[in-house]
Amino acid sequence: MEYPFVLGTGGHIDHGKTTLVKALTGVDCDRLLEEKRRGITIELGFAPLRLGDRVVSIVDVPGHERFIRQMVAGAAGVDAVMMVVAADEGVMPQTREHLEILELLGVRRGIVVITKCDAVEPDLVALAQEDVREAFRGTFLQDAPVIPVSAVTGQGLEELKGAIGDLIDRLSPRDREGDLFLPIDRAFSISGFGTVVTGTVYHGSVTEGQELEVLPSGLRSKVRSLQVHGERVHRAVAGQRVAVNVPSVDLDSIRRGDVLVAQGACRPTDRLDVWLYLLPSSADPLKHWQRVRLLMGTSEVMARIMLLDRPRLDPGLEAPAQLMLEEPVAAVASQRFIIRFYSPLRTIGGGQVLLPYPDRVRGRADRLLRAKGLEAMRGASSREERVKAYLQLVPMAPLDRVKMDLGLGDVSALLDRQGPHWVIIQSKPNPWIFGAGHHGHMIETASRLVGDFHRRNPSERGMPLEELARACGMEQGLLRSWLGHESLAGLLELDEGRVKDPSFARDLEGLDRLLQRLEAHLDERGFLLPELWEMRAHLGVDDETFKRVVALAKERGLGVILPGDLFLSSKLRDALWRTLAEMGEITVATVRDRLGLSRKYVMPMLEHLDSLGITRRVQDKRVLLKKPG
Repeated sequence: MEYPFVLGTGGHIDHGKTTLVKALTGVDCDRLLEEKRRGITIELGFAPLRLGDRVVSIVDVPGHERFIRQMVAGAAGVDAVMMVVAADEGVMPQTREHLEILELLGVRRGIVVITKCDAVEPDLVALAQEDVREAFRGTFLQDAPVIPVSAVTGQGLEELKGAIGDLIDRLSPRDREGDLFLPIDRAFSISGFGTVVTGTVYHGSVTEGQELEVLPSGLRSKVRSLQVHGERVHRAVAGQRVAVNVPSVDLDSIRRGDVLVAQGACRPTDRLDVWLYLLPSSADPLKHWQRVRLLMGTSEVMARIMLLDRPRLDPGLEAPAQLMLEEPVAAVASQRFIIRFYSPLRTIGGGQVLLPYPDRVRGRADRLLRAKGLEAMRGASSREERVKAYLQLVPMAPLDRVKMDLGLGDVSALLDRQGPHWVIIQSKPNPWIFGAGHHGHMIETASRLVGDFHRRNPSERGMPLEELARACGMEQGLLRSWLGHESLAGLLELDEGRVKDPSFARDLEGLDRLLQRLEAHLDERGFLLPELWEMRAHLGVDDETFKRVVALAKERGLGVILPGDLFLSSKLRDALWRTLAEMGEITVATVRDRLGLSRKYVMPMLEHLDSLGITRRVQDKRVLLKKPG
């Protein structure tokens, strides 16, 4: 199967990149009048290179330092580079900056082309080759083919085409399975067709008739038609240059930096969790909260850098960070980017997006925890490892969020691999994934909450579902599904809108029998209030069971606990009330004498009646406010 690939150019201004592309393809990429007048490339140019039955898309980028944004926009979508060095000048500043940018963008293969060989003596060509080898040592181009050519005489062009063919044979195809993500690099209107946008399919695919969305604006349109290299196609895939006719989107609403995505597959973000690298050539360290210019895809925005595990990043080092953007962008996991100082304007580093929709970081402890999780994500070498690392940062999430956060295509494989690292909850309309550790923690938390509820309310069937959902931070629908997972069998059950611990429910009958024994014991004691330890000793039960008996008694209105751990039954309270109604003067002394009790028992009982509004204390006497019923 043939796979599409994109080959970019790179190199200093006026080193012959555009002329070389024209010699290879027959296409003049300088299409603007300003480009023709000044003799330099300003905007991106595109041309198809036909190698037998294969077609390679070439992206021609500007070489002037003022047009680095356009260069990054073009280079962000390439699979390999054709680095151009003029024989009469050798390696120049923009050659080096382009090489640094390409490395930061993850380009790992390329060819070096020495141009203008017809204009210099052979020894200068050899000198330029030596210059290239020395300048590119330690980079991804150190072992790349170095091919001298002349666009004027045709020298070396066939050899170059052969090298390009060999190069693409060694490249790996991009992911076609994910949802479409296409950074827009051009937009124009055609009479009778409407708006057309072009770009390189970063990943996924696009088909005629598909509903697409322009981000960050959110404008939507159905695809009327597609073209690849001027030919109509029904489908375009990752790695192809494509023109997409989106007639429902007004041309004036398209901005440089917009992205065309599958509807609902992506959303704008103003915050990114990233892995950041500062170039060794950077003159200064990068400070926490420093303002930089962010170039990603075809977009350019200002951003603040929050370093997560250090106060500054020194040249040549890398670190996890969160970028706070001044404008929203569309981004996907693994997308590469460039950062530049905005004054003076120079490239200082770049990195890779790890999480495009992260939560806000709060406090030092949260920053360090986030840094650890991002380091694990960066080191993940498989989809399973990425999901495992992701769940350290987001312990529970709907699968569609995981798909969006990690840029995954088909997530059905996750449903079949619950393994030791995560648990899938089959919730409707969207399944959820729980990290195994978080799932276990939630079982402990929910069991404790339900157990506490049973102890406080032993006669009720269980804890109301909405109350448990609120305490656990889950929506009720998700909690229902979670409670149905096999790992909770026998631990927690949902019974008519209430969550119960089956073991507590089974014990309720036994508690009733103990409560009957306790009531009989209290009746025998009369006004002699028992202390709690005496009640427990009489029942002969453990502390946990006794607490449940007392809670059941209180819940059913059979009594209350008074200061001093004395238990006053409701029967005894009513008997005391009737006794006070028969007395003339109510004082501690008269009640003590009437009942034959000490102050230890009389004082708490009278104070309890005060709290109920049955009596009111006036100096050292009490007035009866209510007559017994």
